[in-house]
Amino acid sequence: MFGILIALLSGACMSVQGVFNTEVTKQTSLWVSSAFVQFTALLVCLAAWAVTDRTAFSGLRDVEPGYMLLSGALGAVITITVIRSMEALGPARAAMLIVIAQLAVAYLIELLGLFGVEKQPLEWRRVFGMAVSIAGIVIFKM
Repeated sequence: MFGILIALLSGACMSVQGVFNTEVTKQTSLWVSSAFVQFTALLVCLAAWAVTDRTAFSGLRDVEPGYMLLSGALGAVITITVIRSMEALGPARAAMLIVIAQLAVAYLIELLGLFGVEKQPLEWRRVFGMAVSIAGIVIFKM
């Protein structure tokens, strides 16, 4: 139950953040807004680190495989693409497409066993569920 609540909170925060970021971008620029988002995220993370675990940053040298450290760069790409998609499509349509893309890519990662994730067999009910989700977007757009 805790995992479900956290996932719902995450989705809600992502939608609100996307709207906020889009408005800040309208009043500044894409790069100023994105840099500010990443900078404030850094400050929050450093404050939380200082209060909670204080694990040494030197541990990052031991992360294997090294490409996993690209997650921060992906965070910047996510910020920029969410802003642009919400500008172009509006919050509801953008959020639906973002969630469908997340679901499809996450399932593909599981099917292929990418990035150290345990490989899972193809389940047609999951494929059907994604198709229903895509149909929902089409219906919503009409």
